[in-house]
Amino acid sequence: MITYRYAIVGGGMAAAAAVKGIRRHDRVGSIGLLSMDRYPPYDRPPLSKQLWTGEKTLEHVWSYGTARSLAVTEHLSTQITRLDPAAKRLFDQHGREYGYDKLLLATGGTPITLPTDSARVVCLRTLDDYLAIWRWGQPGQSVVIVGGGFIGAELAAALVRRGATVAMVFPEHGILGRILPRDLSDHVTAGYLTHGVNVAAGETVHLIEDRGAQVVVRTEHRSLEGQLVVLGLGIRANTQLARDAGLAVDQGIVVNQRGETSAPDIWAAGDAAEIPAPSLNRTVRVEHEDNAVVGGRVAGENMAGGHATQDDLPFFYSDLFDVGFEAVGILRSDLDTVAAWTTPFEEGVIYYRDDAQRVVGVLNWNVWDGVANARRLLGGPVPSTPGPAPTGDVQR
Repeated sequence: MITYRYAIVGGGMAAAAAVKGIRRHDRVGSIGLLSMDRYPPYDRPPLSKQLWTGEKTLEHVWSYGTARSLAVTEHLSTQITRLDPAAKRLFDQHGREYGYDKLLLATGGTPITLPTDSARVVCLRTLDDYLAIWRWGQPGQSVVIVGGGFIGAELAAALVRRGATVAMVFPEHGILGRILPRDLSDHVTAGYLTHGVNVAAGETVHLIEDRGAQVVVRTEHRSLEGQLVVLGLGIRANTQLARDAGLAVDQGIVVNQRGETSAPDIWAAGDAAEIPAPSLNRTVRVEHEDNAVVGGRVAGENMAGGHATQDDLPFFYSDLFDVGFEAVGILRSDLDTVAAWTTPFEEGVIYYRDDAQRVVGVLNWNVWDGVANARRLLGGPVPSTPGPAPTGDVQR
């Protein structure tokens, strides 16, 4: 059995941030990173953003450089199947046993899929997924994207810029229809149509069939064909390991502002963690970069004896052809919204309100560096003079 001072289950951005957090306080304690991925930790946002625009290359995506520089022992292609908190033991798919003094669960999430046995139906979650999409999504090739959320919208824009032919199919009324107000979603969808994307909104996929030269996606009303199909249907948080071990789990692994779970000496961070949101008087599970990086760092520091807290609600951002946004809080299209446009649909701020008329989310549409101000508004009323208030607080 191998025993580590610090064991980390997971190999994503939260895990990488935790390694850095640990090393802020402990330069010598042994760290074991146990990841299902076959690669060391890498940044996920570039897989649908900067790698397609040329702003980054593969050599720039590795999250903490080399394991040697931070003295991390990496166990790649390793799935932890059982956790024994009382004995402080972990067990992998081969029956190997690992001991720990402090443990971080950064288990992330598993993509939601549809029934198919085709090798040309992929999700965009891992570096290998990106490489497959890059290989198939060449100029002149056709790609069908199932899903109209963040991944689907970003990837559609990236593939079109590269010269591929793209179709999107999803059950919502428009692109980003689950988070944007109806009129703004309609505007975004119209923009995608202008860029040549074949948008099949309001359609549910019933069958995916590999016909050799083409993969066919069937809905009740139409068939879409492509050399590749990408599923962008979201993820399910990987909480079963924690649940089976008796940790408190709701929508995610429940943690406090220090990243501590209900079990002694066990922390959680990233997509699988359910974190406090004091400004909203509730807990949330956030599947975005800022949450992974901040939550992982906080957990890592505290594992090594620090006193860090995750106080701010994580922000997130996206770029869609020639528009983009930064946002914080809860964005749902079924919430009441107040829009303060400088130029309608081109630049402005949208405030999302709960039943008590309190701001629970802020969307800065083509307005940058206003996250700190947006966070200050959460839990209060819409400001009397709403509008852009950039503060230069966040670097993307």
